[in-house]
Amino acid sequence: MITLALSKGRIFDETLPLLKAAGIEVLDDPDKTRKLILATNQPDVRVVLVRATDVPTYVQYGGADLGITGLDTLLEHGMEWGGAASNAGLYQPLDLQIAKCRISVAVREGFDYAAAVRQGARLTVATKYVAIAREFFAAKGVHVDLIKLYGSMELAPLTGLADAIVDLVSTGNTLKANHLVEVEHIMDISSRLVVNQAALKLKQEPIRRIIDAFASVVESK
Repeated sequence: MITLALSKGRIFDETLPLLKAAGIEVLDDPDKTRKLILATNQPDVRVVLVRATDVPTYVQYGGADLGITGLDTLLEHGMEWGGAASNAGLYQPLDLQIAKCRISVAVREGFDYAAAVRQGARLTVATKYVAIAREFFAAKGVHVDLIKLYGSMELAPLTGLADAIVDLVSTGNTLKANHLVEVEHIMDISSRLVVNQAALKLKQEPIRRIIDAFASVVESK
């Protein structure tokens, strides 16, 4: 049995064409079922639905053989850029080029960000991407106090909780609606395929078949 860990929403939807290229079709709609384990048209392949932030953990510890999650999640999980596994047992073979967005710094309108980040300044930043934010500001020589939030990030500058936020941005419409402006682009984000290294050795043929099918779709874009 091959188990693929996915999260509901955009990543799940954009993964379906990749699965189809591998001859795999999910038989249940995750929005219309309470099931957390979904069967496919292939009796030896199943999909498990987990939180996006849990995908690397499920794959690393063998709860799933493969998973698809954003680069942001992998970096927060401890995966090194480029696919090196700082977490034993986790391997990143493919950038799937789906669910694209970016991680940026945003502040409320009228806030003098340029003055706030001068050398030696101290900034309060709210984010759920603590590792990414810490590394970014450290490289700039800016001292930051990081506040970890899990949602409604836009409220932090508006209520005085923080000077800035570090968050995912897609269209930027949510920032504009809340009178925030994007002031720095940290990195582009897309979703990656991650594989359990032990599973790759034990189930090499079926897993390689899925990886190769995904790769063919990515290369044809």
